Amino acid sequence: MILVDFGVVPIGTKETDLGKYVAVAVQAIKESGLKYELTGMGTQIEAQNLDEVYEAVKTAQEAVFDIGANRVFTVLKIDDRRDKKDRGLQDKVATVNEILD
Repeated sequence: MILVDFGVVPIGTKETDLGKYVAVAVQAIKESGLKYELTGMGTQIEAQNLDEVYEAVKTAQEAVFDIGANRVFTVLKIDDRRDKKDRGLQDKVATVNEILD
């Protein structure tokens, strides 16, 4: 399973509030059908292959352009682990929480 931490930042907007840009990007991820989790600092995605990731991120970035951004800075971190199957975002958190207990 591939885990992704993803964020888009529109540059050159007239306002400092970026919520509407984040919302259209997250809506695009939601419509991709991939499992995702919105956090305070980005969006995390689970996917089976890189093609799914790149297509979803491309659609999200284009959605931000579509509502008026002239420039978009995209950050994408990918954890592509192939030695263990079906380890999602919650599994990673659970592992650390077990160590903390």
